[in-house]
Amino acid sequence: METHDKQPGFSTRAVHESCGFSGSTGAVMPPVFLTSTFASGNPDGFDYTRSGNPNFRLLERSAASLEGGQYATCFASGVSAITAVLSTLKQGDLVLAEENLYGCTYRLLERVMAKFGIQTRYVDMARTEHWGIIKRLRPALVWLESPTNPLLKIVDIAGVSAVAREAEVPVVVDNTFASPYLQRPLELGATLSLSSTTKYINGHSDSLGGVVVTNEAGWQEKMIFAQKALGLQPGPFDAWLTARGQRTLALRMERHCATALELARWLETHPKVKLVRYPFLPSHPQYDLARRQMRGGSGMVTFELNSSVEQALAFCRKLKYITLAESLGGVESLICHPATMTHASVPAEVRRQVGIGDGLLRLSVGLEDLEDLRADLECALGALQP
Repeated sequence: METHDKQPGFSTRAVHESCGFSGSTGAVMPPVFLTSTFASGNPDGFDYTRSGNPNFRLLERSAASLEGGQYATCFASGVSAITAVLSTLKQGDLVLAEENLYGCTYRLLERVMAKFGIQTRYVDMARTEHWGIIKRLRPALVWLESPTNPLLKIVDIAGVSAVAREAEVPVVVDNTFASPYLQRPLELGATLSLSSTTKYINGHSDSLGGVVVTNEAGWQEKMIFAQKALGLQPGPFDAWLTARGQRTLALRMERHCATALELARWLETHPKVKLVRYPFLPSHPQYDLARRQMRGGSGMVTFELNSSVEQALAFCRKLKYITLAESLGGVESLICHPATMTHASVPAEVRRQVGIGDGLLRLSVGLEDLEDLRADLECALGALQP
């Protein structure tokens, strides 16, 4: 007789791990528990939604499964998840961070955590010769992104994690740009995998959320405490929407990756495009590492025009199917000008130092037809003045 001893595949888990709490109704999708309070002594142990809700539990169970982790805690946004991790630090602690970070992470570190005596040092973690600083400084946390925002640098998560483990330093990886379908940091040795579920995991640009996944019970206790004590929990409907979106993650990521790769190849040949960065392009500086570490190149393409800020923004506004907007990872294509949008909080000299110039653009490739997106970009590039 055939058994089900083998672990089900990614999409099977995505569909089924987020279901439950349907009671006697037979509903194949879970209800939304729009309640702040639960009767004391209920069998599932709920009391107040700030400290737990059935929709949170379903999302956390499925998120942990897809990341290859034991524990997950969901939050109100990606920044809430970042705040939860940083809230575990104390005065005098040092964070050793990849130099190319999401602008809001940089802002939190420099304008909030610094006020409480927490210092941050930024290093190009894509260069292996810099990893020795982990043992020398023994920071409280190593903070990575891979791919990074917006330059799409690839950091060797397994390599950094091995060095950090020897120094007994926890490693946090912001996995937002890859999603657990393409990359699972915990399986590569990281301590925590953090994502803004607003992006690929939800995938429909209709709710905010964040999640932190770990295999360590001690870190899970810290995340649960932060969720409750700091009020970082999502709303039940946002958690429900995120679980709903997560069920189609594999299908969406396959399409995002395929279209993004074709657009990146085409952009690289265009005379008006100065530079293209995409992890699965052979021209990417960490191409071989990306192929080893990731299942696909994701849906993000970064390219640079030889232009001023005004010309770059004019190019973006010329687009028809690609919207100039913050965020990424939705079914619709979006384009962002990091210098004036996502990384505006980063000082101009720091932006230039890491490679974020006036003509740099970050394209989140959606699920539209490839030919329509290519024609849209061609039209806007044709109108670009030298």
